[in-house]
Amino acid sequence: MMRAAVLAGVGSCLPACAVSNEDLAKRLETSDEWIRSRTGIRQRYFAEPGTATSDLAAGAGVRALKSAGLSAVDLVVLATTTPDRPCPATAPTVASLLGLPGVAAFDVSAVCSGFLYALAAAAGLIATGGYATALVIGSETFSTILDPSDRTTMVIFGDGAGAVVLRAGTPDEPGALESFDLGSDGDGRDLITVRAGGSEQRLSGRQPQAGDAYFAMAGREVFWRAVQRMRESARSALDRAGRVPGDVDRLVCHQANLRILKALAHELGIAPERCVGNIAEVGNTAAASIPLALDHAHAAGRIAAGERLLLTAFGGGLTWGSAVLTWPQLPIG
Repeated sequence: MMRAAVLAGVGSCLPACAVSNEDLAKRLETSDEWIRSRTGIRQRYFAEPGTATSDLAAGAGVRALKSAGLSAVDLVVLATTTPDRPCPATAPTVASLLGLPGVAAFDVSAVCSGFLYALAAAAGLIATGGYATALVIGSETFSTILDPSDRTTMVIFGDGAGAVVLRAGTPDEPGALESFDLGSDGDGRDLITVRAGGSEQRLSGRQPQAGDAYFAMAGREVFWRAVQRMRESARSALDRAGRVPGDVDRLVCHQANLRILKALAHELGIAPERCVGNIAEVGNTAAASIPLALDHAHAAGRIAAGERLLLTAFGGGLTWGSAVLTWPQLPIG
């Protein structure tokens, strides 16, 4: 039988500092009602000084390894938009923090789609027979790239990390990753971006403008593209797995915005009660959002063994992706 990557553990890590809508309203022209009505978010977490993306990633990794009953893996893949440093990659640091010297470790950058890109990369390496186990992490300290005076982004994004462990198995096992769909459109790179700091800006001969060092997003245009691309990607992944939306027990979207999540579920014909989300509690955590949502839902008993899951995300690049699997039996706590 063919070799497949099987989900064997899940974990997450949040910073200690929870930031409520009321906290933000004290320094921004906004209110709890304004934020909730537009995003569905009531709080998010911001990393405190001395905490890096690698620290959150390692925290999630420890919990995922414990969930899988493992102390080590052969491969670490980290999805992040906010690495510890522009160079080198952060994944080797995470591997070192986890006490995994010498293992293969690399970063994946696809913004909010990053976890699904990383998951597909790790699953492919396991399927080829080169690796037996992998730790796939999404970790972000998005607060470090937000303009503190911009209420449109400050209220949406938060920091955190989520992780899963993959092991080699067979396609008929619960937890086996059945199918993926990934895509991109570089013509939309200006819709979700940090303009300054890269080779394009540094070699342009122009000094960065005010605000170029901060994250920027064209919210209205992103909304409709996100719904369209995730809908198409989700249907493609389901088709490759021989499934239809009616087969989906739980839809786990990138936690971007409550209105996007509702619109996508409607487009796919999936009832709201079948949607898994934690955006109200943690906000949009970019590449960390899907594994964070999975771990929180698992811990709360909102995902049961044997349920068929559809994962889907949209992010900067532009990028998008989806995956299909059946949730395995995992320990809680």
